[in-house]
Amino acid sequence: MKPGLIFYHLSIFGTIALSLASGAACSATETNTDAPLVLELIEVRAHRADGYNAKHATGATKTSTLLLDTPQSVTVLSKNFLADTAATSIGEATRYMPGVGVAQGEGNRDTIVLRGNSSTSDYFIDGLRDDVQYYRDFYNMERLEALKGPAGMIFGRGGPGGVLNRITKQATPGITSFYEVSALVGSWEQYRTTFDLNPAISTDTAVRLTGVYEDAGSYRDGVQVQREGINPTFGFRLGERTLLRAGFEYFHDERVADRGVPSFNGKPFATDASTFFGDPGHSPTDSDVLAFTASLDHAFATGATLRNSTRCATYDKFYQNVFPGAVNPAGTQIAISAYNQATTRENIFNQTDYVVDFSTGSVEHKLLLGIEIGRQETENFRATGSSTASGITPLGNVTTANPRYTGPLFFSQNATDADNQSLAKVAAVYVQNQIKLLSNLQLIAGARFDHFTVDFTNHRTGATLDSTNDLVTPRAGLVFKPVEQVSLYGSYTLSYVPRAGEQLASLSDSNAALEPEQFENLELGAKWDATERLSFTAAAYQLERYNQAITDPSAGTAGGPPAGTLILVDGQQVRGIELAGTGHINRRWNMTAGYTYQDGKTQSATSAVPAGTRIHQLPRNTFSLWNRYDFNSAWGAGLGVVYRDELFAAADNAVTLPAFVRYDAALFYRLNQHLYAQLNVENIFDTGYYASAHSNNNITPGAPLAIRLGVTARF
Repeated sequence: MKPGLIFYHLSIFGTIALSLASGAACSATETNTDAPLVLELIEVRAHRADGYNAKHATGATKTSTLLLDTPQSVTVLSKNFLADTAATSIGEATRYMPGVGVAQGEGNRDTIVLRGNSSTSDYFIDGLRDDVQYYRDFYNMERLEALKGPAGMIFGRGGPGGVLNRITKQATPGITSFYEVSALVGSWEQYRTTFDLNPAISTDTAVRLTGVYEDAGSYRDGVQVQREGINPTFGFRLGERTLLRAGFEYFHDERVADRGVPSFNGKPFATDASTFFGDPGHSPTDSDVLAFTASLDHAFATGATLRNSTRCATYDKFYQNVFPGAVNPAGTQIAISAYNQATTRENIFNQTDYVVDFSTGSVEHKLLLGIEIGRQETENFRATGSSTASGITPLGNVTTANPRYTGPLFFSQNATDADNQSLAKVAAVYVQNQIKLLSNLQLIAGARFDHFTVDFTNHRTGATLDSTNDLVTPRAGLVFKPVEQVSLYGSYTLSYVPRAGEQLASLSDSNAALEPEQFENLELGAKWDATERLSFTAAAYQLERYNQAITDPSAGTAGGPPAGTLILVDGQQVRGIELAGTGHINRRWNMTAGYTYQDGKTQSATSAVPAGTRIHQLPRNTFSLWNRYDFNSAWGAGLGVVYRDELFAAADNAVTLPAFVRYDAALFYRLNQHLYAQLNVENIFDTGYYASAHSNNNITPGAPLAIRLGVTARF
């Protein structure tokens, strides 16, 4: 039996067993009518005490800092919000994060868009790098943090527009036992179960086990998803001041790589949302993640703290796709292409953070000293699809009336397909000081130095390349609080993206010696804790991209440099405004809302686009609002709206994805303190729209009306 099916049956069995145990307990407490009635104390757990509002975040500063005192735009999605919206993935959750978008990712990976910068690698888990291309699941997640704007001082290389940091569920000694099992059924034969088991071992020892199994179809013809994961964690208190945690995760995601529909006359091709272009039967993608994590926290008697964290992870991914290209001028034929790629990576990262509070006269300091070392070994192999076994021959066309490809399919390497290996190493030190200059004036300043090296081997040619970058990334922010509940801030942050690229496979003879790309962010903002459980934020920013590599226009001409020579130019500029509000309007009404205006343009002309061209994948206006209102202790309802302005699918601005508005709703029912049910309806008016794109001819239609019914038992 597959592990996923074992998880599924264990979850159902656990629910039945716990229900029977509860019934037996009720029978055992029946009293004799002649005896005096003695009422036992009943423990009541507050399930939704924190709601949607978060007050602290460690990801932005590596210290426990109030969001009110953090001089940068940060959005936190709590576990309660994720549960209420039934969000289980990056793409589902980030639609309610102002300033965060998603791209298609060729149907095989998460791809986020932060302040005009698309990324497949700017993901972290508990502050440690998790940068391989795959789809992540939220089954073991406590909350999701988005730090917007470059964050090189905290996270090192990459993150030109920001990062996403997943905070996971951990075993904690001394926590009361609880057992939670959830089952969900949804449209298109979606079946999902999760469990979170936390028995109380002792005040010094804890064990926690989370898991997921999901099997689902799709509104897209021929598309299926299956995923399974398990994550045991352990906690050991080694004396009063020391806590050791360790955990292991196995996660598997298997699905059909779906690259959507092509375009025609500057718009997505008009067809039913279910139509698959290409061949779903020959478009599999499989991802396996095996990860070990450990952390040791020690609090000194002086108040200083020391944390050492380690993550060792192996990733094994394969995907193959048969997908659409351009439609002919008559709108009757579609070019079909195919390729596959295998990637393996081994990551090892270790961080040590020392935090100490001290004063110099009347000035208070929170000093962070840190070290990070890491090693990443990656192998890539790509092959191109062909209609003949003897060489690379295009697959040909299919008709728009019947866009499935059924012809012969062979795979072999062409002249540019990857067969490479890279070894990346990093050694970094960083220092940060949070300084309370006055009772209402704080300064945060820091810098990080990364020694980053990449050794790259092209197995096809035997060529070897190496690159070394010594990166200094400063950070500075000033926070002024005219009153205790309001902060006004200004900040400067910086990040670099080395020439090896976000996936460490982009080194070439022409770019290895070039300076890394540089991203600078200036930001002004205001934050207001209107009440203990309701917060508002506003931010205005300007993000500049420098050192973009383009082909020298004079390359290959008489008297010019050799063909293919690259030069560095100013890349792009994005200016934006972000507004957000999160928390309790009153004791029954919880909400999160966000609005973003973003204007991004290229700064220099390239061979593809002139200067001043709008940046693709960047809508000018986005808005989201989610509400939950509890009518009483048993019943509640949710209503959400998502608006996205039109955007361009690719850099040439030739294809436009139209603007759309989508409405979602939910109904919540609590039978008792142990049993809870919810009904989520996505796209309640069955609006037709286009959710994301990878290019002009890879556009994903949005899902039509969908229903999910979930039941959770907690004891």
